[in-house]
Amino acid sequence: MNASTVIFYILAALILGGGILSVTSRKIFRAAIYLLFSLIGIAGLYFYMNYEFIAAVQVIVYVGGIVVLIIFSVFLTHESGKDMKKPAIGRAIFSFLATAFAFALTMSIIKKQEFIPTPNAAIEPSVSNIGTQMLSTTQFGYILPFEVVSMLLLSAMIGCIVIAIKVKPNTEEIIKGHELKVPDEIDEPINASL
Repeated sequence: MNASTVIFYILAALILGGGILSVTSRKIFRAAIYLLFSLIGIAGLYFYMNYEFIAAVQVIVYVGGIVVLIIFSVFLTHESGKDMKKPAIGRAIFSFLATAFAFALTMSIIKKQEFIPTPNAAIEPSVSNIGTQMLSTTQFGYILPFEVVSMLLLSAMIGCIVIAIKVKPNTEEIIKGHELKVPDEIDEPINASL
């Protein structure tokens, strides 16, 4: 076993371990931190495959954007130290079955794929080439994924705001619910000789 294989297995363990701990942790802050480690492992896997640009986007968008928004909203709710509710058994079974189905589907697609290397030469990763490809509307342009990432960040921000928002109770309802009740008769006479 060479060093490249060891690095791959370390990254795979970091990704899978962080993902499993993220969905099984009962504390919301710890779940967000485990998600952070899993996303960093994915960025490391992109670096391992020599996709430096996608790895940098992974770090900037997911690690630097979405996870920070999630952690920020967790701190705003003041619920970071409390345990989350245990999921219902029906939801846990459905989640397990959905995961098993997605895994089987992914493995069947991978087995059917031949993975033939392309004869085309790779584009030199210069700033001008990356910018041209990012804003291009041609067949191999990235303007649509670029816009999808911006919508992803917007939806993450809206979700974090919804998590962090606090509904202030109506003060009139609180006062009506806790009216001061004075007894009609006093059992003991008040001593007026003060």
